[in-house]
Amino acid sequence: MTENGHLLGEFFINGDVACAEGAISAGCRFFAGYPITPATEIAERMSRRLPAIGGTYIQMEDEIASMNAILGASWAGVKSMTSTSGPGFSLMMENIGLGVMLETPCVVVNIQRAGPSTGLPTLVGQQDIMQARWGSHGSYEIIALSPDSPQHMFDLTVKAFNLSEKYRVPVLMMSDEVVGHMSEKVVIPQISAADLIYRKMPQIGAGAYHPYKADESLVPPMAIAGQGYRFHVTGLTHDERGYPAMTAAAQDKLVTRLIDKIRLHADDIIMYDEYMTDDADIVVCAYGITSRIARYAVKLARQKGIKAGFLQLITLWPFAEKRVRELASQVKTFIVPEINRGQIVYEVERCSCGKARSVSLPHSGGDVHRPETILAAIKECHA
Repeated sequence: MTENGHLLGEFFINGDVACAEGAISAGCRFFAGYPITPATEIAERMSRRLPAIGGTYIQMEDEIASMNAILGASWAGVKSMTSTSGPGFSLMMENIGLGVMLETPCVVVNIQRAGPSTGLPTLVGQQDIMQARWGSHGSYEIIALSPDSPQHMFDLTVKAFNLSEKYRVPVLMMSDEVVGHMSEKVVIPQISAADLIYRKMPQIGAGAYHPYKADESLVPPMAIAGQGYRFHVTGLTHDERGYPAMTAAAQDKLVTRLIDKIRLHADDIIMYDEYMTDDADIVVCAYGITSRIARYAVKLARQKGIKAGFLQLITLWPFAEKRVRELASQVKTFIVPEINRGQIVYEVERCSCGKARSVSLPHSGGDVHRPETILAAIKECHA
């Protein structure tokens, strides 16, 4: 362990613990949460680790309060995070929208389980993906990442904090029960200050500072409350000063910027991985734990002489539209296995623009796809 409290080296830990350690390595020093399976191990780890390195852990009375707490901590200048699962994620939605409107950097981790309602608390699901994009009301853009392993949980949690600080937006880590609870080797490297992004600070005097006045990046500098700057933050439509501006013109100006600061930087945000797509006729598109099974199924298909490829969505939102459109001009079919009854498949279909067929391979949750099931779908599409 280094002087700043970061672990270094190789560890055999589960994805939830790796997420907590990724947050600490990224500079997170405030966590507010409420216990919920299968995310509780994140809170437990943070409750032990944060006090030992000068951070703060608070168990809140519910997920609504947890989301509010991390927004307030962020405005006080502290990198902040919460974690939850499906039912708690639903409760957080209103205040996630508030975080978007206030342009508040923070990270929200959802270790998904099978629903709806209480569902299967201890078993896997990928059923909150569209909720991550559309769950709060109004027009906005969000960033959501999808890890496939404990190592990926660590790496993407660091990435999530960097993105949240860079674009002043809540970033969602859309993991799942299997990734959260599986234990594998995780390498925790030395992370230097140069590897971390912190919010852009104002370069003008306190008297001239407006908390929502953006430059060409569309991301306003963000001062820290209590350092002499004047703040007025509200969930109402507001002007550059943060004061309510209740007009259609103000609404259009603000909402357009909130959307464009993500969309116009999509190439910087979006991450994906590919396997054997150069000559593929069929591409299996997957995310999270399903990615690992899908990649193996594609390997089996290649062994049988079928030109199959694999596209792993690491960034779910914003969606990798450009790459899917490019592949749609090349391949005949996309197969989309998901631990839900079909969500991302409709995005793949939309972006294919009729050039390639999109085949849903749904799963209701509770366990993962079998490689043989995905392989059978590949064979059927190849026939």
